[in-house]
Amino acid sequence: MKKAFFVALMGAVLASGCTVRVADMTVASTKNYNLNSSKFVKGKRVIGEDNYPVILFPLGFPNIKTAMDDAIQKDRCAVGLSDVVMTSVNHSFIFGMIGYRVEGDLIIDQTQPGCASKA
Repeated sequence: MKKAFFVALMGAVLASGCTVRVADMTVASTKNYNLNSSKFVKGKRVIGEDNYPVILFPLGFPNIKTAMDDAIQKDRCAVGLSDVVMTSVNHSFIFGMIGYRVEGDLIIDQTQPGCASKA
């Protein structure tokens, strides 16, 4: 009985994690673009992540800018994100993963070359 309880407890500890909302933003970008453009359209919802494994200690340092760049680069005409949610992810106890997740709707600039028909 004690062994089964210990195994269940260790399984719960190893599978546990913490996801914490870092920020909510109306508009966010890591790109330089013309704010006065009148050709912005809302694109699909995307998720970008920057994660590193943990084996006793983290094997890298996640960066929220890298996660945002990953999300924006889902479409070559995108210049930013709207309705953005930034989240810190920590699913580790001895082994696991740490990182950042950025989720938002793409802001597509139709004035960019080859982007006039995007919607």
